Amino acid sequence: MESPIERIKLSQTAKDQLTKLRRSTKIDQWNILCRWAFCRSLAEPAAPSPVPIPQDSNVEMTWRVFGGEMSDILLLALKQRCHNDGYSTDKETLATQFRLHLHRGIGYLAGDPNIKKIEDLIELAIKN
Repeated sequence: MESPIERIKLSQTAKDQLTKLRRSTKIDQWNILCRWAFCRSLAEPAAPSPVPIPQDSNVEMTWRVFGGEMSDILLLALKQRCHNDGYSTDKETLATQFRLHLHRGIGYLAGDPNIKKIEDLIELAIKN
C-alpha cells in the first residue's frame, strides 16, 4: 500500500518530548514511540487541531520505518479516521492528518504524569 508521506520529520518540541519518553520508558527507538503516540491520538474522539507543525528537528524516518510490519494497518487506521472525521483521503490530507495525530499523540504521552515506565504504556492501551 502506498504511504501518504514518504519521510516523516518531527518538530524540535516533539523530539524533546520523545527524548523524555525514551528516558522514562527505556524504549530507545523513535519509531516505536511514534507508533504509540499515533495510536494514542487516534484513540481520542476529537480531531486534532489544525495547527502548523514545524519540521525543525534532526529526527527523520521513512513511513516504512515508522510503521514497520504494521505500516499498512496504520495507514488503514489513518484513512478510516479521516473518513470518520469527514476529511478527504487524498494524499495531502492524509499526510497533514498524520502529522497532526503524530504530534498530538507525542504531546499526550509526554504530558501524562502516569507514564513512568513501559508498563504504563501497556496499561494505558489496555484501559482504552
